[in-house]
Amino acid sequence: MKHRIVFSILMSFILSLLMTCWVTWINLGWGSDFIDKWFIAFRLAWPAAAIIAFALGPFIQLTTQQIVRKIS
Repeated sequence: MKHRIVFSILMSFILSLLMTCWVTWINLGWGSDFIDKWFIAFRLAWPAAAIIAFALGPFIQLTTQQIVRKIS
C-alpha cells in the first residue's frame, strides 16, 4: 500500500508538472505571467491526478498485463 501511495504521488507530480507546463504554454504562450498561470494549473491538476492515479492504478496495471500477454 505504501508503494502505491508513493508511486501515485510521484508519478502524478511529474506528469502534472510537465503536462500543465505544456498546455499552459500552448494556450497562453510565454508571457510575463506564464509561471503564475502554470502554477495555478499545476496546483489544481496535481491533487486530481494523484487521486486518479491511486484509484485507477490497479486497473491500469491489470489491463497492461492483459495487453502485453496478448501481444507476446
